[in-house]
Amino acid sequence: MTREDAWSFLKEYNQDAFHLEHAQIVEKTMRYFARKLGYGEEEEFWGIVGLLHDLDFEKFPEQHCIKSQEIMRERGIDERIIHATASHGYGITVDIKPEHEMEKVLFAVDELTGLIGAVVLMRPSKSVQDLEVKSVKKKFKSKGFAAGCSREVISRGAEMLGWTLEELIQRTLDALKTFQD
Repeated sequence: MTREDAWSFLKEYNQDAFHLEHAQIVEKTMRYFARKLGYGEEEEFWGIVGLLHDLDFEKFPEQHCIKSQEIMRERGIDERIIHATASHGYGITVDIKPEHEMEKVLFAVDELTGLIGAVVLMRPSKSVQDLEVKSVKKKFKSKGFAAGCSREVISRGAEMLGWTLEELIQRTLDALKTFQD
């Protein structure tokens, strides 16, 4: 599957601008981590997983990470993509555990990119470029802020990767800072 095929596929099930933007942010973040963690030859694959991770969320929110498996299998999508995208719902909607480092990164950064995005919107600069870990951690501790972003999932993701929460936030900020605002 090419990136273009994945984008067309995603747009069949997602029209909301927020969901499409989130998919692209997670795609770029996954590509960044593929390069940084020594999986550069798999960058396209990591990106496609990031792009498709929420394929079913807009149309089937109650069956998130479940319906996508069915949809992807009907299309003959690679089982590695199906497992990877479904595993980001581990312990929430599915019992498919993230196994590969790529799956653990997806699990960790999906919610975190959303939290960071919410923090950015509150900043005078509206930019991630001047955002520091301490500002993200402050909002992380505020349960009412971006309440839809699960702190438990972010923390479990850091733990799966063997990183501290601060490391995960810093590395994700580093990734996001490579994108254009």
